[in-house]
Amino acid sequence: MPDHKKTTKGGDEMFADTKKSFSSKQHKQSAPLNLKNIKARVDKIHIDGLSRTNQDIVKSQINELFKAQDFQDIIINSHNVRGKLESLGCFKNIGVYIDTSKGPNATPDGVEVTFTVHEFKRLMGNINTMVGNNEASLLIGAKAPNLFGRGERLQMDYSYGHKNSSNINISAVKPFFHDKLYKALTTSVYTTTADFPWSGYKENDMGFLLEFAFNANETDSFKHQIQYEAVVRDLTAVRQATFKVREQCGPTLKSCIRHICKVDKRDEHIFPSSGTLVQCTTELAGLGGNIGFVKNELAVQSNWSLHESLSLQLSAQTGFLRGINNDMKLSISDNFFLGGPLNLRGFDIRGCGPREEGYALGGNTYWAAALHAYTPLPFKPGKNSFGELFRLHGFVNAGNINNVSFKLGSNYEDHMKIFTENIRCAAGCGIAMKLGNIARVELNFCLPLKFLRTDIQQQIQLGLGIQYL
Repeated sequence: MPDHKKTTKGGDEMFADTKKSFSSKQHKQSAPLNLKNIKARVDKIHIDGLSRTNQDIVKSQINELFKAQDFQDIIINSHNVRGKLESLGCFKNIGVYIDTSKGPNATPDGVEVTFTVHEFKRLMGNINTMVGNNEASLLIGAKAPNLFGRGERLQMDYSYGHKNSSNINISAVKPFFHDKLYKALTTSVYTTTADFPWSGYKENDMGFLLEFAFNANETDSFKHQIQYEAVVRDLTAVRQATFKVREQCGPTLKSCIRHICKVDKRDEHIFPSSGTLVQCTTELAGLGGNIGFVKNELAVQSNWSLHESLSLQLSAQTGFLRGINNDMKLSISDNFFLGGPLNLRGFDIRGCGPREEGYALGGNTYWAAALHAYTPLPFKPGKNSFGELFRLHGFVNAGNINNVSFKLGSNYEDHMKIFTENIRCAAGCGIAMKLGNIARVELNFCLPLKFLRTDIQQQIQLGLGIQYL
């Protein structure tokens, strides 16, 4: 068991949070202090509070501190190292202190950096709220962090949504920290219950998920997720459901692999003023079970700041679904749906696309695009505080969804009709609010401009979710 304080020298050192004092002659007019002109190097790194955590994963996070050549580098690198230590999932309340180097091996420009850490308890519990797309849930969880001293954790969560959905998830996570790129292996078993009244069915899932996630660069802006999922889905139709929904009910087994590639260079997730987002998802089902398809989705978002009080956002999404053979079937659960307060605004949830007897059936091909203009609240009340959580926005969005035939001999021009015929379009304005930098709430007034007779329109919409168009 390691000691409560560890010290290393040279390139093998350990940790810290920072404070350094300088004394200088007083002048009547003092020039600004340029920290880059103050030569400094790190002689030693200490860590206080280390108990269960293994030293090797800590060493891999703090080595960049020894590359500092001036005091500004030390400050910046110490901040970066602190973030890396927090990402280990082993510590809380990490403090950093910087002091001049002491002892017989101290150099003239040397400093010592000390990180004070408090490790998480062996067993933790929490009760809080969770936000999903157009649903809020109560989340009760328990986890055992840092099980074997290298950031491993076992976690169990139970959530219940205000739309009668429920979820139980048990997962084990093993992160890898031996290089500059973050990697993690996650194994989960879960059971989920959800209600889809817009399509006339309820769904019960019992599944297994294996995921390997890693970053492709050091800035965390380029991420990959490779997943294998096996899930038994049992669909139950409501009493008035149409025959096309009823015929797809009953238990099915889906076995699939999925790749999610995400490049996010936005300066903020909810109200970005610059940067782009590109996310591509590819899913192949049919590795066993009786569900088989190839499914691809692409989402793109670009942001510009025209003025400190005005920013523009252009986003687009598209996807297509295709069966792989006649022996495998498709399920309504895998179809695309369009419409909703954070999707195609101006239309009800699943309010666009193929329908029968008022129930949404979804489609195998869709596209949607939106242009937003954001501005702060008038007169900027609560500037740099509570007021920064709100934005006024105006928008125009359009899209289409349908079932396109991908059989051999099908006409290419028929495929392109989804971009020219039966396009839905709506414009509007409203107010958006940021929740914890992970979700947003929108209250909008919408005016549908182009629609079909079977579409379900909505002029006043309240939306809550993580993903938005």
